[in-house]
Amino acid sequence: MNPVEIDDAVSSLAQEPFEAGEFPFEFLRAFGNPETTIKRLRSGSTNQSDVPGAVLQRSNIHIATCPIGEVDATLRALRASHKTISAKARFILATDGEAFQAEDMTSGETVACAYPQFPDHFGFFLPLAGITTVPQVRESSFDIKATGRLNRLYVQLLTDNPEWRTVERRADMNHFMARLIFCFFAEDTDIFRGEKLFTSTMEEMSARDASDTHVILSEVFRSMDIKPEDREAAKVPRYASRFPYVNGQLFSGGTETPRFSKIARSYLLHIGGLNWRKINPDIFGSMIQAVADDEERGALGMHYTSVPNILKVLNPLFLDDLRSKLEEAGDNGRKLLNLRNRMARIRVFDPACGSGNFLVIAYKEMRAIEAEVNRRRGEPDRRSDIPLTNFRGIELRDFPAEIARLALIIAEYQADVLYRGQQEALAEFLPLDSQNWITCGNALRLDWLSICPPTGSGVKLAGDDLFGTPLDQAEIDFENTGGETYICGNPPYVWTNDQSPDQKLDLRLLFEAHTRSWRALNYVTGWFLRLVEYSKRCDCSGAFVTINTVSQGQHATVFWPIIYKLGGNIEFAHESFKWRNLASKNAGVTVNIIGLRTSYIQSARLYSSAGNNHTTLRVVDSIGPYLVPNVTTLIAKHSSSICSLGEMVRGNMPYEGGHLLLSFQEKSAFIHESPNSSPFLARISGSSEIIDGKPRYCLWIKDAQVEEAKAIPLVRDRLDKVADLRRSNSDPNVVAMAERPHQFRETNQARRWTVAMPAVSSENRAYLPADLLPYPQVISNRAYGIYDGDLWTFSLLVSSMHIAWIGTVCGRLEMRYSYTNTLGWNTFPVPPLTQRHKADLTRAAENILLARAAHFPATIAEMYDPDRMDRDFPSLRAAHEANDEVLERVYIGRRFRNDTERLEKLFELYSKAVARR
Repeated sequence: MNPVEIDDAVSSLAQEPFEAGEFPFEFLRAFGNPETTIKRLRSGSTNQSDVPGAVLQRSNIHIATCPIGEVDATLRALRASHKTISAKARFILATDGEAFQAEDMTSGETVACAYPQFPDHFGFFLPLAGITTVPQVRESSFDIKATGRLNRLYVQLLTDNPEWRTVERRADMNHFMARLIFCFFAEDTDIFRGEKLFTSTMEEMSARDASDTHVILSEVFRSMDIKPEDREAAKVPRYASRFPYVNGQLFSGGTETPRFSKIARSYLLHIGGLNWRKINPDIFGSMIQAVADDEERGALGMHYTSVPNILKVLNPLFLDDLRSKLEEAGDNGRKLLNLRNRMARIRVFDPACGSGNFLVIAYKEMRAIEAEVNRRRGEPDRRSDIPLTNFRGIELRDFPAEIARLALIIAEYQADVLYRGQQEALAEFLPLDSQNWITCGNALRLDWLSICPPTGSGVKLAGDDLFGTPLDQAEIDFENTGGETYICGNPPYVWTNDQSPDQKLDLRLLFEAHTRSWRALNYVTGWFLRLVEYSKRCDCSGAFVTINTVSQGQHATVFWPIIYKLGGNIEFAHESFKWRNLASKNAGVTVNIIGLRTSYIQSARLYSSAGNNHTTLRVVDSIGPYLVPNVTTLIAKHSSSICSLGEMVRGNMPYEGGHLLLSFQEKSAFIHESPNSSPFLARISGSSEIIDGKPRYCLWIKDAQVEEAKAIPLVRDRLDKVADLRRSNSDPNVVAMAERPHQFRETNQARRWTVAMPAVSSENRAYLPADLLPYPQVISNRAYGIYDGDLWTFSLLVSSMHIAWIGTVCGRLEMRYSYTNTLGWNTFPVPPLTQRHKADLTRAAENILLARAAHFPATIAEMYDPDRMDRDFPSLRAAHEANDEVLERVYIGRRFRNDTERLEKLFELYSKAVARR
């Protein structure tokens, strides 16, 4: 269940008559617990509570109902319960049907309210549904409630008006929804200067059968685009004349509205019943964007990017500097005035702005700094000098662009109320300004200089109205008042196989003059190129959130030389972390934040997450393409080891449609039916088989054995299927393989053993999960192998030195290590090894293998589990520490202090080794 569905279920529960015996089960059902779970709890088989009449769900919640007036005592009993602790219950909850209290046993946060109001706090309990929450959602569930109700209205209107579902009318529908959102907000914040003016007008003036709802709405919208003195001549109905003149082009143009059914009218009135004062524009914009997106609607309520993550971009980009200048100014009036004047000229530009999250957060943070400046200067009621028109954006889709403008308008009003008071905010809010600052279009095709030009020039590309900006925009008449320009955002990450034809064309137009390998680039790189090109014409700094693989592997070798050639320098960067929405389980992509500028930088800042939302900072001379301090070297693929290590090759590619591969059960059945097939079966291992110890087998038939193998019907049948499959392939190379259906594309096999490395492995382990596979085992294309390699090469592969190198220069899948021989093994720098060194490393490798064997049948996955290794397998940890001790003394005569030291040495040796070749 998504949060909107949970909100609906919880709200329905609160409206039903309270039944003490049923409440715990209905509460759990509202958070998505399946009926089988409820049944087991009800029967007592999984209910571990030691509080009479209570229900305890292990690792989740301990719920108790009680007689009226005993909620406090019952909550104390739940808190003191031994079962609450032993079952690791996250929450405790007590209610008597009149009062409702709950506590998060992890954070200590509490909820206390009247029973009918507990749905307002449903965000507090979202972990019960496996959904990670953020503080803003726990504190107020309004945005999710509003999103859910708007979604129901949106879907119902499209059902009632199928013609509005077409591509041609969808923009009209989205514009209509933007008008509604403004009206709901305006009536609850006194902008309309009447208690629930909009909702009450719709309820009183429209027929109950909804036959004229669209007419009433149309007249109300028309009225807000006509000045009061002109309304009589325009024959505006009296009920519509009560609304203020809004202007700002929000209500200009056509006033046609979709027709309403009775259900849709009911939804409209229910939405009006919410308290829109609680709207949080930095959350709401992302959520409401999903309402109009068919693909995203299934995840309603999860479209929220946390403010702390956005600030990881904005703080180092410019906000930290503003705050430091505020601290430096103290109470010095002149310095404070200079800071205020400076902020009034700062432009924040998001060329992938979506629903405006970055712009809204930047605006709110700057208003907070300005408010403190005004307070210190004794001018707390001063009108803001920070114009909304300095917060500019480009968005491809029209509805998010409209929501971005609306979110900024709401943010401005809320900031005025907060810092200047309701009366002053209302006095200056209407009519809206018709100036435009969000452009709808393709950011990789539009000229950024025309949207955010150098200081003092007019804006050449802008919309002809506030809410709707076609690509043939007309020039409008406000001057570009910016001083400093900061570019930020979270552009889309799309890999080449997922790019649309238009996206591929975008990249070709941008990159074909720079590289023939542009097809390998992620779509997000287009924004970095445009940033560097823009900053050469208009001095600025910029930072984007980007998928972390743009700074890894082959992608880095294609992309970063272009940025450096154009003069780009990394001013700051944030090492890899999960960029999460309010999403279930572990959803979220692994990203970096990279800040660039083309002017000279004296030093660079490298940030990393240190847990509990803490961030560490290192000031370094420079940051290179791999986000390693003081290293600008780029690693290229090598066909052989730069240090003459043993040859590593990729495992055997099947191309057989599964007919040559067998599970353990299939292999057993195979031998049972055809015992003489045993000589033609071999164990095969790829990444998962090596790590998880899963046995898998394959038909492994040498040319001299073909006729003998075909004499076995089971074998012959599988070979015929392989041949048919390969003949039907469009690739002539695969078709040619049909002549030898008994073999994989490659047939590499060691004589003694294979030093094997999984192609993909988890980032959570302290060491890469290499293994030593004895003959006759073979490896698949999901692993790499050094056939009959020396044991000391195994020592290198499982060292801390090697995992530090691979994690930096090889590409990753999310955060998982993606190993390659050409980038990983062949580039790995190793000092010259004496026979003594090799003997010592061989013994260290043997000790690791012996420590593993001592814990048989534990798998590599189990032994290297970070939560278990030190506790359950201490001898293995000790063997690895000894191995690192031996190897690192070869490098510098002692252990390295950390990975930063390791990488600095490895890059130094790499440069020397390449120079010698």
